[in-house]
Amino acid sequence: MDMLTSPLLEVPHGFTTRQGGVSPAPYDSLNLGLSTADSPAHVLENRRRVLAAFGNPPLAELSQVHGNTVHLVEGPGEWEGDGLLTSTSGLLLRVSVADCYPILLHDPVKGVVGALHAGWRGVAEGILPRALELMKSHFASSPGAVRIAVGPGISGSHFQVGPEVVQQFEQAGLPFYRPDPSHPGKFLLDLEQAIRAQALRGGIAPPNYWALGRCTYADPAFFSHRRDKGQTGRMWALIMLPI
Repeated sequence: MDMLTSPLLEVPHGFTTRQGGVSPAPYDSLNLGLSTADSPAHVLENRRRVLAAFGNPPLAELSQVHGNTVHLVEGPGEWEGDGLLTSTSGLLLRVSVADCYPILLHDPVKGVVGALHAGWRGVAEGILPRALELMKSHFASSPGAVRIAVGPGISGSHFQVGPEVVQQFEQAGLPFYRPDPSHPGKFLLDLEQAIRAQALRGGIAPPNYWALGRCTYADPAFFSHRRDKGQTGRMWALIMLPI
């Protein structure tokens, strides 16, 4: 099983790829999404393999809604929203993606970790600034101590959006888009650059921000909802404080 990691994070974590599971095409092979048309038995076996790599800890997960709700959690369960923060050792946090960006956070000083699901709506609505504010207010985290790792997502070269999306990013002060030369009236939006800008505005030190820099749309190692027109699997990003 292929698990990608960031050199910035000194706690157990990982970003899965599509490789190392049992699912057949078009969900081949490490599909972790039960909401897909893949066999539940395949998905559960794939999930078992991923969780076993972390020692089968209790799991905190999300019913994701493409918003900016971040939950403070102390034990296993499922919450509706797109972000989780915890200071509980041994509790594994996970988010699910297939073009949206997974963001993992770690404050090694206060002992806090977080996992965010950041699609264009979540970024425009400020899910990362929301998480950083909660870390500061609830855990007394200093932004200068927080480390951020951004996993695979759809790159600015392939993420075509309409003017209604661009308007929201303009209003949020995130002008990371350009006209699509191949499609008049459309734009190419760079979500990762918008996330980076929000991190730095939130006080994250530049050396404490890391992005994998691999595009889910262009790289066949990843599932991509847009590239595969919805017939695709899901990947996870996971993080936990060690016991």
